[in-house]
Amino acid sequence: MTTQLALSLVFDSPLVGKVSNDRTNMVFPFFALTKERVTELPAYDDGTVRIEVRGTELGVATMWDKRLLIYIASLIQGKVNRGELIETGSRRVTFTAHDFFRVNDTSPNEGAYDRLLEGLKRLKSTTVFTNIETGGEGEDSAFSWVSDYKLSYRRSEDGKTKTLKGISVELCPWLWRAIMRDNRMLTYHADFFRLGPIEQRLYEIARAHCGNQPGFRINIEKLRRKVGTQQELKHFKALLVKLTKQKDALPEYRLALVDPRSRGADRKAPRQPGRTPLKGYMVWFFRDDQPWTEMMKTPIDGYPEIDGSELVTVGEA
Repeated sequence: MTTQLALSLVFDSPLVGKVSNDRTNMVFPFFALTKERVTELPAYDDGTVRIEVRGTELGVATMWDKRLLIYIASLIQGKVNRGELIETGSRRVTFTAHDFFRVNDTSPNEGAYDRLLEGLKRLKSTTVFTNIETGGEGEDSAFSWVSDYKLSYRRSEDGKTKTLKGISVELCPWLWRAIMRDNRMLTYHADFFRLGPIEQRLYEIARAHCGNQPGFRINIEKLRRKVGTQQELKHFKALLVKLTKQKDALPEYRLALVDPRSRGADRKAPRQPGRTPLKGYMVWFFRDDQPWTEMMKTPIDGYPEIDGSELVTVGEA
């Protein structure tokens, strides 16, 4: 059995303020959407950005493991916002498991501690290759999300109980540069951790791209690949249709599935004959403070079409 005890260690926790993350880590599919063991993700290549993710027998890091990286990024950003000194050359963050569980709404039971350790193992063993640069630098070789981690604990006199004192995690240089140098950190809504993995990805994409504009649009197949789901397109479309009917499916944002042939410049023009192919549909994201009726009056050009690569810097092939 493992219990939590706050001792006189130097912690970067508790997290004060909102959860936040690097924009690059929000836009692209770096993590598995299932808890089932997956040893490799489909390669992502949109013509500009390339990403390959591979794991060991432990599997690749999942969206549940990503919560830990989001939490650590939030701790770092909180220190930056408060003007606290961050040791030069150190990419290490120390925190209590209890605070991590508090932030992502997890009950601190024995199973939660076991899953936390399993997640740390996956974050360290997962290898990522990408041409995305962070902080003006790139990586020619694969990297892991976590370079090193350590769980410090005290064992009871009878040897049956381990009391966890703290967790120390050293982030990889790629992620550290993204957080510290790129200045692309965005806050998350408090309900993010209550969403399912696909809904979390949709929220991250909406949050990263909406910015100060009322909304944006993206091709449904591009969105499917960016989310990282291996669902067939017809099943992904069915899920989107379901989400469009739920007012609070995504915190702060709403989405609409649009047949582009019915949204021509001439609203009075007759609908084109035939059926729109699945890959022809567009998905519109817009802030939930934008009334749907007003959005439908907005010309298509008022909602820019995106693919995501405009948010990052990539290295030469």
